[in-house]
Amino acid sequence: MNAIIYCRVSTEKETQTSSLSRQAEELTRFAENKGYHVVKLIKEKQSGYEIEREGVFELLELFQEKKADVLLIQDETRIGRGNAKIALLHQLGKMNINILTITHNGKLELSEGDSMVLQIVSIVEEYQRKLHNAKIKRGMQKAVNNGFNPAKNLSNQHLAQGRERKSFPIEEVVRLRKNNLTFAEIASILRGMGYDVSKATVHRRYQEHELLEKNKMSDLQ
Repeated sequence: MNAIIYCRVSTEKETQTSSLSRQAEELTRFAENKGYHVVKLIKEKQSGYEIEREGVFELLELFQEKKADVLLIQDETRIGRGNAKIALLHQLGKMNINILTITHNGKLELSEGDSMVLQIVSIVEEYQRKLHNAKIKRGMQKAVNNGFNPAKNLSNQHLAQGRERKSFPIEEVVRLRKNNLTFAEIASILRGMGYDVSKATVHRRYQEHELLEKNKMSDLQ
């Protein structure tokens, strides 16, 4: 079974640097004892409260590409702290990734509080999805009632029969563009988050969003 080792410390201090090396050594032995093949060892010096970490993006992308299915960490604080930890645990759970720690000598055992928060996050996410779909359905029905025929507005239908419109958080795309990331980089991040999208799809959806926002502003003027 393929595994990814993730090590993290929060500062550049010498003691933290030695801790990073110690994590890597201990987790490598841990993987050998468990019989896992390590496909990537990631070391990172960044605060656990930060969600935008290169190491995190890398491991999520590797899991998305099915190159590994087990994450090995020293303890749950290495993956993150606060909201960042909950967000990453939630994402890894959606990807069915097994998380093993040295602290538990096996599968990560979440606290009752963390388990409860993750359950709430999943419930909220599901209701957000339902609400989003309901709003789209309501808007489409209203347009049809006003004489709109969606079949007349689909170009090249013969080239895309049965193809579904991919869903991903456009607000995240907009935020990353403001940080000067390319569409290729944004697509890579989204794939790491579990959204199977291409650079072209992200670019096209971003242009659609910008056009809609421009039209909204025109309507308000």
